[in-house]
Amino acid sequence: MSEQPVRVHKVRQGGTEFRVIRPAPAPVRLALRDDGHWLSMYADREGAAQLVALWALAARSARSLVHLPLRVNPVPDGVAGDGAPVSLDLVLVHHSLQFPTASWKRVRARLGAGELRTATTPDRDFPDEAAIDHARRRHREYRDHLAFDIAAHTLFVVGSSTAFREHGTALRGLVDEAPSHAYRHPGAGHFCVELGHGPWPHTRTRRHVPARLHIQYSDTWRL
Repeated sequence: MSEQPVRVHKVRQGGTEFRVIRPAPAPVRLALRDDGHWLSMYADREGAAQLVALWALAARSARSLVHLPLRVNPVPDGVAGDGAPVSLDLVLVHHSLQFPTASWKRVRARLGAGELRTATTPDRDFPDEAAIDHARRRHREYRDHLAFDIAAHTLFVVGSSTAFREHGTALRGLVDEAPSHAYRHPGAGHFCVELGHGPWPHTRTRRHVPARLHIQYSDTWRL
């Protein structure tokens, strides 16, 4: 079992109480930004392990918002971008909660100190790659896709438990494979995982949010 120290916050907004879970302490070697044409995230081994643990928690916490405060984190050394990238926080939320992202700024402002707890998830909470039927994602009736939205400098990744678990399998590679990738495949370039909005490749969502999240493994942080 994996244990993740978290702070649990409860905020009432518009007659509804929302439960927000944040890692304690906040991730340091995780960074996220809107690069205009796509969304870019960077993680080293420690940051990737935190991301995977919180992703698994989101899959099991259908009534909670899992919030990773990342906006203040710098990207790794050597990362460049076109234009003026915008740093973002990350929220993972189950689609059944139907959380109105426009209210996030008010909810976030009222979080307070929260209550320190320990969240526990199984070490292997995601299916094996061979057990995932990727072809069914192209069926019109299939609904277990991820969706992206941005509000108040925060990327919302919304999905069902199945969506989080199946995409979590790819994220596990950032922990299991990425640290040794450069040694196993010299000259092959960086190790990355890409997640997409919806069933088909798109450039942007209907709300003009970049529809691709590129997560790159990097250990070149200077803190």
